Amino acid sequence: MGKLYLLRHAKAGWALPGVRDFDRPLDATGIADAEATGAAMRANGYVPELTLCSNARRARETLEGLAGHADTGRVVFTDDLYSADAAGYFDKIRENGRHGSILVIGHNPMMEDLAMAVSGDGDQTALHTLQTGFPTSGLAVIRFEGELSGAELGHGYLEAFLTPADL
Repeated sequence: MGKLYLLRHAKAGWALPGVRDFDRPLDATGIADAEATGAAMRANGYVPELTLCSNARRARETLEGLAGHADTGRVVFTDDLYSADAAGYFDKIRENGRHGSILVIGHNPMMEDLAMAVSGDGDQTALHTLQTGFPTSGLAVIRFEGELSGAELGHGYLEAFLTPADL
């Protein structure tokens, strides 16, 4: 069985003049939300073997907030998660699918598109919450029957979808 954790980076401030979007830092709310998400991961026993994290500053700072409260496994930073679409995210997950569980820290709309595309079924409350949008610090927990390397669209089961409002 494979477990996929999809985490949209925490809330970031708007880019200031002369600052690239890639370099936007988390704001105070984002820092608190990242830490709360890490605590929720620990409380729920969500422990990835591998974390794939966008190299964008707000994603790296989200990981820092999580890591102070939860185990994130081995971490790989990649620029691909900043620029790829949902299909690119899915390819990256499948490429690393030998790991039993993967946490992906990335961006929208890719996270929402991917969560919707892979979740063929799930907890009704979680599915309903996901259909209302994928907020910053939103965490989708999706289970697959086989390894993630063989994951297929529509074959995941959305076990939970945590948002900052839940924490």
